[in-house]
Amino acid sequence: MYIEQAFRSLHEWWRYLAGALIAFLGSQLGAIPLMIVVAFKIYTVQGNMTDIRDQNTLLSILDPNLTLFLMLLSFAIGMGVLYLVVRFFHRQKFKTLTTARKKVDWRRIFFAFGIVAALNIVITGVAYFQNPNDFIVQFELAPFVGLFLIALVMIPIQTSFEEYLFRGYLMQGIGVNVGNRWLPLIITSVIFGGLHFFNPEVMKVGPVIMIYYIGTGFLLGIMTLMDEGMELALGYHAANNLIGAILVTADWTVFKTPSILKDISEPTAGADVLFPVFVIYPLILLLFSRKYKWSNWQEKLFGKVREPIVKKENDQ
Repeated sequence: MYIEQAFRSLHEWWRYLAGALIAFLGSQLGAIPLMIVVAFKIYTVQGNMTDIRDQNTLLSILDPNLTLFLMLLSFAIGMGVLYLVVRFFHRQKFKTLTTARKKVDWRRIFFAFGIVAALNIVITGVAYFQNPNDFIVQFELAPFVGLFLIALVMIPIQTSFEEYLFRGYLMQGIGVNVGNRWLPLIITSVIFGGLHFFNPEVMKVGPVIMIYYIGTGFLLGIMTLMDEGMELALGYHAANNLIGAILVTADWTVFKTPSILKDISEPTAGADVLFPVFVIYPLILLLFSRKYKWSNWQEKLFGKVREPIVKKENDQ
């Protein structure tokens, strides 16, 4: 079982508290290069920093592809730190943080990636053809190629760090220490969504968009528990962020990229927020459950987490 694998490693509660803090601090240290580049740019352009008042102004003075790379670099460093925490602080194999299967199922990752990528492309295409005045086609070959290469490498690292931290490390750590599955599902989903509270989308649309972020956390958490591994969540999250970054951007989104389209419409906090969570997400779970023959939902989502009984060789 996925969560129970953590019993084979050093799994005291304080290790997970310290480990999560170390991984978070590592990702914050990864933001230092962005701060240095921004400070240097401000100094060379303006000679002082007194006229810079908000994050959007700070980031707008840099090339968007350079900004994207430096923003994602912090997640790459956080991922490296988390790997070291798992391997040496918990003495746990990283594979057991990924899946309960004998090896990582890459077909699951690519299947989820393909489904979500196709879905996002279709939804964006329908929105564009229904309301073309809401979009500007801003495609330029050279910036887009740079964006594509950066996004292709760095965004899966960013999304993987978030998945390994929440659906992997904390899901297992909380589960083995509280002895059930529903509490780690709730805690990791709420924290995952809550960390998006300071995104510019929240300021633009309003706190109601937190339903989407927290709902996404529950979707990815349910996938992980029902499928006994993170493969589907890894593929889903990577496709969602990658396709979004290269396909469409807006002035009020966290990733401002030289994407194909720019959304200039005024965002709303109605169906755009609720429809994915209450319609699309259940359909995605239904699709995955049929394909991978999920069963015993109550036990996998609400059951107890018990330490496996390991027989000694002389007892066999």
